[in-house]
Amino acid sequence: MSLKARIIATGSYLPERVLSNKDLEKMVETSDEWIVSRTGMKERRMAKDDEFTSDMGYKAASRVLQKANLEPDAIDLILVATLTPDYIFPSTACLLQSLLKATKAAAFDIQAACTGYIYCIAIAKSFVESGMYKNVLIVASEKLSSIVDYKDRNTCVLFGDGASACIVTSDESKPGLVIRDVSLGSDGDQAQLLTLPAGGSRMPASQESVSSGCHYLKMEGKDVFKHAVRRMEASSKECMDKVGLTEKDLSWLVPHQANIRIIEAIAKRFEIPMERVFMTIEKYGNTSASSIGIALDELLDQKEIAFGDNILLTAFGAGLTWGSSILTKEPGHE
Repeated sequence: MSLKARIIATGSYLPERVLSNKDLEKMVETSDEWIVSRTGMKERRMAKDDEFTSDMGYKAASRVLQKANLEPDAIDLILVATLTPDYIFPSTACLLQSLLKATKAAAFDIQAACTGYIYCIAIAKSFVESGMYKNVLIVASEKLSSIVDYKDRNTCVLFGDGASACIVTSDESKPGLVIRDVSLGSDGDQAQLLTLPAGGSRMPASQESVSSGCHYLKMEGKDVFKHAVRRMEASSKECMDKVGLTEKDLSWLVPHQANIRIIEAIAKRFEIPMERVFMTIEKYGNTSASSIGIALDELLDQKEIAFGDNILLTAFGAGLTWGSSILTKEPGHE
């Protein structure tokens, strides 16, 4: 019998500190009305100065292990999606492996920006269904406040910090969300639209790179918007076609929480009513790789998901990268 990868538990962590639109009004030339009308965001969470990507990831991972009733030594592989790692190296996944004491786990980071969670789902599905690993821990964690310029009103209103996690397993004895399929894509020709210019080998840290603000993220917002809607729509359609589903078969759409206008455009193109689109953007803003995992965790906590319900995840990020996945709730089989 062929193995089927399923998500058996989800978890998330949000820092305590809230940065509201009113707070931002005191920092840059903006207004609550402007931010809400253009982004749908009212608040975002900010990590403490001494709270890092691995710390937030550890808290989300600990919660998901508890929910799944698994000990750390049951984890075979740790995948961490992040574009704000603690260090360029060692990987945040290895730091997390140590924090969790997951002594039997291999570990590595994935960098696909805001699409990282879905890229991890694809990788975990492949490892699990090949029989190479039984239990894979996915963690998406971001401290975007560490790379945001809080003098740039076009970007500082968008981003927040947070972490999410899930367990992907071949164990069919537990009910869960079967990963039906995943569709991924990229377009490096558009890499310049969303970048962190300095800190890599192309522009190592220097007095000049720091003084010129090159260690802050840079984004061409209008161009990113156009690509986001088109790419997310195409990958969602491709994923649904591969599993033989139509828009009417979808119970929930869980999109990357980048911008309310992007989310509304996707929902409109698929004729999905907004009451079946799950959003956290108002509370947390854009938390990059962790945003879909946070939204999925809150959806499963707050809504009744019946067996047979189909959930569409879709995301878009720097790279450019994009991806979609279909999850279907199935009972466990002893």
